[in-house]
Amino acid sequence: MDAQVVSLASSSNGRLSGKSWKTQKSATVYVLHYFSKHLLTFPRPRRSRLPQGVKTKSWDDRMRKTQQALAIKKLEAELKEEKQVEIQRRRQITQERKKAAEERQRLEEDKAKMGARKAARLRRKAGRTKKING
Repeated sequence: MDAQVVSLASSSNGRLSGKSWKTQKSATVYVLHYFSKHLLTFPRPRRSRLPQGVKTKSWDDRMRKTQQALAIKKLEAELKEEKQVEIQRRRQITQERKKAAEERQRLEEDKAKMGARKAARLRRKAGRTKKING
């Protein structure tokens, strides 16, 4: 009875995922490039998809930043609402002035009309007097 020995891989080098779309993970290393007297260090390739800032900062820092962003949003919303209220107030004043001007114009026209009617009535009445008809 000869048992076949299968060695267990101690690293990911000997294991395969079985998923064709999944790439093999590699060690994270810095890549150094030399360009015209300056040494440029490019960020190492990240294995995690989390942003670097999220991984390095503490929960309190992130919550503080979130609360700050929410406070800024709230303040912006209040300012926007105040601006809308001011615009609405101005619009209301303009509409009231326009209505008052239209009412004034209508009253003047009615007054002129009534004046014309009264004058016509007086002319007709004047034609019926004994002085004119004799």
